[in-house]
Amino acid sequence: MSIQLERIEDKVECFEATSLKELEQRINDKIDVNKALLLEVAHVNHHVYPHFKTGQPIYTAVVHFKAKQL
Repeated sequence: MSIQLERIEDKVECFEATSLKELEQRINDKIDVNKALLLEVAHVNHHVYPHFKTGQPIYTAVVHFKAKQL
């Protein structure tokens, strides 16, 4: 049995929240987790759209993490 470890080079994660503050907190929590994997934020894309039933704003973000250059 052989174990091979490979470094993660790119990772894209999606987030959704009902408030901007909540979205920011979720992203910050994930940034801290990904620091342990030696990943840093390369790009963030965010949008706001109304919920189809309630009309309340839904905040979304797509965060692209890339490996830190050592």
